Amino acid sequence: MAATKLSKVEISSAIAQLAGWAVVDDKLQKNFKFRDFVEAFGFISKVAIISEKMGHHPELFNVYNKVRIDLVTHDADGISALDIELAQKIDKL
Repeated sequence: MAATKLSKVEISSAIAQLAGWAVVDDKLQKNFKFRDFVEAFGFISKVAIISEKMGHHPELFNVYNKVRIDLVTHDADGISALDIELAQKIDKL
């Protein structure tokens, strides 16, 4: 089943339940800061395992102890329920 792009109202409602996530450039985005590079990279590895199991892959950006995650469903041409679900799982890490 193909993912469907959420409406602005649906996105606003969903991110109200997600701490620190915001819509930036039509993507769901959150910035993370860790003690050091190893901790940041360990986090990225955990995100990779979760996203691979979901078959839904984030855009990951890393500089030393900082990680930025952008979520968007390219097939839906926007933010979908898959992005919200992945954001929730990332927050549980």
